[in-house]
Amino acid sequence: MKHVLWMAVFATLTAVVFGVVAKGTNRHRLIYGLKVFAEFMLIAFVLGWVLYFLPFR
Repeated sequence: MKHVLWMAVFATLTAVVFGVVAKGTNRHRLIYGLKVFAEFMLIAFVLGWVLYFLPFR
């Protein structure tokens, strides 16, 4: 379960940096940062779910 926490920390920090360096108003930057965070988490969970069913034996 610890890896999920670190994944969320990484996604949060990356989204903050992307949001800060983005162009536009503060509202657009906040929305962009939230989108980046959601995309990181969604893609990570989808990949984890797909890889769970692959046989590595």
